[in-house]
Amino acid sequence: MLIKRIITAVVLLSILLPALFLGSPNLFNGLALILIAAGVWEWSRMNGYGQAMAIFFALDAFVIGWGLMYLGMTRYPVPQLWLVAAGIWVLASSYLLNNGVGSWARIPKAVRLVVGVLLICTAWLAVAQLREIGINLLLSSLLLVWAADICAYAAGRLLGGKLFGMRKLAASISPGKTWEGVLGGFIGVLLVAYFWLWLDQKYASDSLSLYSLLWARWGWIGLVALVFLTMLAVVGDLIESLVKRSAGVKDSSGLLPGHGGVLDRVDALLSVLPVAMFFVSLS
Repeated sequence: MLIKRIITAVVLLSILLPALFLGSPNLFNGLALILIAAGVWEWSRMNGYGQAMAIFFALDAFVIGWGLMYLGMTRYPVPQLWLVAAGIWVLASSYLLNNGVGSWARIPKAVRLVVGVLLICTAWLAVAQLREIGINLLLSSLLLVWAADICAYAAGRLLGGKLFGMRKLAASISPGKTWEGVLGGFIGVLLVAYFWLWLDQKYASDSLSLYSLLWARWGWIGLVALVFLTMLAVVGDLIESLVKRSAGVKDSSGLLPGHGGVLDRVDALLSVLPVAMFFVSLS
């Protein structure tokens, strides 16, 4: 399993990194769109749609995304869209996490499909617009999610149950997640933000990172935005776990050997990136 994970990661990085640093934004955004279309296929399958319909929805998502790139829409921020996406994530996750796995099946199948596909595609548009603005901004947004995930895992393994007792974060959805992990994730994000701010100042980058942008606009109040984004990373992970439990599957698919599916790897990004783009687009 470890060998498969490593090989898959190396292959993906060997494709995505050159596209990110050496190509035009459209090259990277097009590759990201392929992954997102695969995520739409996984989402459709997890919500009970057959292979043909799942492929149809995935192709629709790809064509629409490609059309947006062709029309240049990836260069025009839309704060209203990001605000709506943030509102859906907050309201839907509050309902689902409070009512447990069983609440997912009570939502009409078509509603689950449409809202999920829209949120997945909105996350892709956020990636595309962050890349259009600057590589520094995109990478710092991605690293926020990765730092939260890695540090949460490490803190959960080392300190789980030692600071907040045996109370789990969401025992019926993801038994392994702890409040110690959430705290560790937030500390990890703060450390990354501090280091990135130092890098931006030292090398006077023309393209601001997410952290420098929040600091320049709001100073210490920007910490509130970082807390919110870190919590959204946790929420995205939990919601995907809830959907998989409801569907009775361990992974969203087997598209990425050793890693599961695309949604297994980008679940936290789906909730964080549109909101990060909302903060970026505020004047």
